[in-house]
Amino acid sequence: MESSEKKKSGLSESFVIGVIAIVFLIIGYQTALFIHRAAVMKITANRDEPDTVYVRIPISRDSIAGRSESGISGEETEIVRSYASHSRRAQTVRTNVPRKTVETFRFDPNTASVEDLCRLGFSPKQAQSIDNYRKKGGRFRRKEDFAKSYVVADSIFRRLEAYIDIPLVDLNVADSAAFDALPGIGGWFATKMIEHRKALGGYSYKEQLMDIYRFDQEKFDGLKDLVTVSPENAVPYPLWTLPADSLRAHPYIRNLETAKAIVLYRETTPPDRWTIEALRDAGILTVEQYNRLSPCLIALH
Repeated sequence: MESSEKKKSGLSESFVIGVIAIVFLIIGYQTALFIHRAAVMKITANRDEPDTVYVRIPISRDSIAGRSESGISGEETEIVRSYASHSRRAQTVRTNVPRKTVETFRFDPNTASVEDLCRLGFSPKQAQSIDNYRKKGGRFRRKEDFAKSYVVADSIFRRLEAYIDIPLVDLNVADSAAFDALPGIGGWFATKMIEHRKALGGYSYKEQLMDIYRFDQEKFDGLKDLVTVSPENAVPYPLWTLPADSLRAHPYIRNLETAKAIVLYRETTPPDRWTIEALRDAGILTVEQYNRLSPCLIALH
């Protein structure tokens, strides 16, 4: 009886040990498979998006002969493009694994489709991650913002940097939502930017944003590289045709007497003398008014 129980016990222990061994074999196989795939991905990634290395090599006397006009002087060396050597196994992988087709074209990371991102070299998972970020309200305002994305490798960003095309916000055509999306703006300033544009008759230069109450230099510096005043969208201010009551509404005039003086000047002076400088010299515009109006785009009379 006792011998039979030991025999049963021994069979049970053998079974458990066998199961454990199989589990470890499966885990080991999966780990090895994962490491192999990761190694292949790394090797092919370095092949498809290599980091360029430049090395200085000696130049033979024969190759220098007859090249004195090329500017070679000093040390007889030359900087050439080179890549690190690879083991035989790595070279086999680089040769046998099909090369990933990668395209390069101008794109806006805020609007490029998932398909376009894949064409640029991102994996479907990476492209979907970028798209998910955008769907949640994320926006790439600058190229550097795109580089900071955790799915954008340094090597890929260096390859694509020159092709990233993020449109600037045109102050004369943007709506309040586009202004609201700028750093440090928000709804209140977005509304004021629209109102100031209407009062000016259109922005002539970016610095006019600082006319807005509490829109200081720090706020302007935070977005000045993100906005523009495109010449094709700038509307010249009709200074020489508006009546006095319309002129007084301009933020740089704000005075009925000044507005009436401008109208009187137009009525009593030949058109070839209608200039901002002439209004200043005639004492109609103060120095401050002149300094603010002179950079503005003024319609021809």
